Amino acid sequence: MLITYQDCKRKYLSQYGITKAVKAAEIYKLEKGIYSTVPHEPEIAIITLKYPDAVFTLNSAFYYHNLTDTIPDYYYLATEKNAYQITDKRVVQKYENSNALHLGEIPMDQDGCQIKIYNKERMLLELIRNKNSFPFDYYKEILNNYRQIIHTLNIQDIQDYADALPKSKMIMETLRLEVF
Repeated sequence: MLITYQDCKRKYLSQYGITKAVKAAEIYKLEKGIYSTVPHEPEIAIITLKYPDAVFTLNSAFYYHNLTDTIPDYYYLATEKNAYQITDKRVVQKYENSNALHLGEIPMDQDGCQIKIYNKERMLLELIRNKNSFPFDYYKEILNNYRQIIHTLNIQDIQDYADALPKSKMIMETLRLEVF
């Protein structure tokens, strides 16, 4: 089980107590401010604990939703546009308008960890919004996978999300031409 530094400090009362617990192998220091009761934890669990307000998006979400078999090199996280910059080299941060940050957010179990991720409907819109930032083959692979599952998606949610996001006219036109 993962434990933050603050939780350790409450339990062990001081930095000395934490150091003593680490030496006694009661807890293990995984990285700065992150401890665990076991020696190894999935990296995604650490990322989720470190950035609890972030939502998995783009390449990470496409992979976790099985829309691509390309394993992302980084964790792609959406945060509020006013959020602090994430300096973790494992993370690519995407700033999102705070009104749209939680639009289409769902919980998902990934590697035994509960993460916040955008649903497939929202990710279809993110694919179109960020079309120019993806390699052409990658974009086409994901788009073709969406075409195969389009009948399982909630079209009303897609339209509602498109209306709430920037570039809604362009998104709807691209959906009409390339997906539906």
